[in-house]
Amino acid sequence: MFAYYFGLESDAADAFNAAFRIPNFLQNLFGEGALSASFIPVYAGLLARKDRREADRVAGAVGLLLALIVAILVLIGVIATPLLIDAIAPGFKGAKRELTIEIVRILFPGAGLLVLSAWCLGVLNSHHRFLLSYTAPVMWNAAMIVTLVLYGGRSALPDLAIILAWASVAGSALQFAVQVPAVLHLARDLKFAVDTASDHVRTVMKNFVPVFISRGVVQVSAYVDALLASLLPTGAVTGLANAQLLYTLPVSLFGMSISAAELPAMSGAMGIDSAGVETVRRRLNSGLRQIAFFVIPSAMAFLALGDVVAAALLQTGRFRHSDAVYVWAILAGSGIGLLASTLGRLYSSTYYALRDTRTPLRYALLRVLLTTISGYIFAIPLPRWLGIAPIWGAAGLTASAGLAGWVEMLMLRRALNSRIGHTGLDSGYVIKLWSAAIAGAAAAWLVKIFLPGMDPMLTAVLVLGPYGCTFLATTFLLRIPEASTAFKRLRRG
Repeated sequence: MFAYYFGLESDAADAFNAAFRIPNFLQNLFGEGALSASFIPVYAGLLARKDRREADRVAGAVGLLLALIVAILVLIGVIATPLLIDAIAPGFKGAKRELTIEIVRILFPGAGLLVLSAWCLGVLNSHHRFLLSYTAPVMWNAAMIVTLVLYGGRSALPDLAIILAWASVAGSALQFAVQVPAVLHLARDLKFAVDTASDHVRTVMKNFVPVFISRGVVQVSAYVDALLASLLPTGAVTGLANAQLLYTLPVSLFGMSISAAELPAMSGAMGIDSAGVETVRRRLNSGLRQIAFFVIPSAMAFLALGDVVAAALLQTGRFRHSDAVYVWAILAGSGIGLLASTLGRLYSSTYYALRDTRTPLRYALLRVLLTTISGYIFAIPLPRWLGIAPIWGAAGLTASAGLAGWVEMLMLRRALNSRIGHTGLDSGYVIKLWSAAIAGAAAAWLVKIFLPGMDPMLTAVLVLGPYGCTFLATTFLLRIPEASTAFKRLRRG
């Protein structure tokens, strides 16, 4: 919907996407990643020991502290917005810069509400209630979609960007509100009170700091990309945002979902099981296989069929086919590190279950350093050296981030293996999955070559359908257990 009304090469689109990153920094910093890593292991451990009253007391204390801290940061963010714009989008000038400042100030309170929504997610996930916490963001999306439908056709783009920012705030409130009744039902002894004397609350706070810094480091990497993209021609910021939207789909579906499900389970095992480490290792290896089964074909789709994927979801209204091809180039760069990124999330969750928040921080710092240095080289001088248009430097940003992601994941794995024993994917399993993905891509290209020009969505069905079917059939013939499980679920569906 955003692509339909804003297109790719518009100042309003770049302004909104750049503005959205700043309050989103607050959400990502305090939200699901940092909060889950510090809060869920303690809360889930108390629930596993049947100490529900103490668990709810910890949840209330953490919720109140989080609300107070976030409220202060939102106020500071609204006041300091011009300085933030200069820091993350120095390439924006004049009206484009002023529009970005106005949008950021509107979005900040909504980001604070999304942080509180992440606290609800932590409570729900610890009770193994995943559906509501991960479908609640539908409310946020729905609010923005309805707004675009109502105002998109009769508002100038700068005005529409401002209206959409207000819709985002309203959607954030709805996302938080729909989770509150379920939280109150599950945590019946929940009371919001300052309680820094509790050992469990202090443990959450102690674990939160290194995870907070680790998440901040990762966010710095994303902001380096945004900063470098703002130095490229108009369209680079929005192209990068569109590609990241598609890139995060498999990360969320297969990486975050499995990591979110395993974190409370592994934390509970460490809390009550004398053989907890072995249980964690077994669950980790199983989760890695599940992630790889779905992420490897996703990465191949981005590399070989990214134009089809981008066109199906974005090519409409002001968004042209040439824009879809541009997003494909950025997606292909993302595909390089897609598997490493998703596996790395599960490895980090394993460290958090073991109450180790410092090791992921060290490797996150290294990842940011590598991303910053290689990102600049790949995005700014490399296109000039190759004699291509500067706007294609955005693809270099995602490629460099992917390479840094591999370094981080491999170091996380090596350090964890020295503590709990061998973990990771068997080479034979990985080779089979990549072979199946290549077979699927070859089948899809045969269809794509002979297709006449038609609606992008229909093209995607005719091309991606054979791709997915060929991949599943090949993995089934190769006797990959996850394929049999997938077939059984499809039959039940």
